[in-house]
Amino acid sequence: MTLAVPVPRKRLTPDQILVRTAGVWLAVALIGQWLFLAYIAGFYGPSTLTGDFEAWSRNRMLHNAYKAGDLIGNLTFGAHALLAGVVAFGGALQVMPQVRARWPRFHRWNGRVFLITVVSLSLTGLSLIWLRKPAPQEIASWAITGNAILILTFAALAYRTARGRDFVAHRRWALRLYLVSNAQWFTRVGFVVWMLFSRGLGLKGVNGTAFLIWTFGCYLLPLAVLELYLRARDSRSGGFKLTAAWVLGVFTLLMLVGTVIFSFVSITIASGGTI
Repeated sequence: MTLAVPVPRKRLTPDQILVRTAGVWLAVALIGQWLFLAYIAGFYGPSTLTGDFEAWSRNRMLHNAYKAGDLIGNLTFGAHALLAGVVAFGGALQVMPQVRARWPRFHRWNGRVFLITVVSLSLTGLSLIWLRKPAPQEIASWAITGNAILILTFAALAYRTARGRDFVAHRRWALRLYLVSNAQWFTRVGFVVWMLFSRGLGLKGVNGTAFLIWTFGCYLLPLAVLELYLRARDSRSGGFKLTAAWVLGVFTLLMLVGTVIFSFVSITIASGGTI
């Protein structure tokens, strides 16, 4: 009689842990982005196409979205909001490695559409802030301006490195562009997470301290986490990789919680409720 000798399970290496954690983050981001797309289509689509701009007032967290008698400004805001849906859909496909590997031609054309869309979003966002005159002295206006500048800068660098066929650098700039282009989504997800854990500390609508800080944090924090991941991936230190994986894991968990809560909130708004 031969006894089966149990084969010891191989422990995951720090590299594998980091890569798998990044994969989970990507999966959560994709789900969250497409749920955000559904919210945009359901809330902004009908109201923009029918001219019922006043419906945006149901979302009290929207700052200066609807202005009575300002047709051009309202149309600009509606277009800006709908373009965010294009970013949510196309950007998610653009960062999926499987799509890039199996359908490189689609990846290139989708990338061009994504670049044009995020540049248009930045320009319409700047026009809403500085030309519509919604009190540009506010901190939030400068945060949005900084976000737009980063989008335009990263878009130019992603395009230049792609044209130069420096695909390693292009991948990095494209990831940075993807994160800063989705600041609207991070704003909402992060805001509801803060409301959950702080019980409203520092919140007074769009003028609360926490909200104003997060107008910068919604794109600077994801960028910082990405930079940590990229540096850890290139590092030879196992401890650094594990630390980065832990930080990315916590960030992913918070994103997941925020995505679930925001999904319920968005369903309420899209179905005619008010928050």
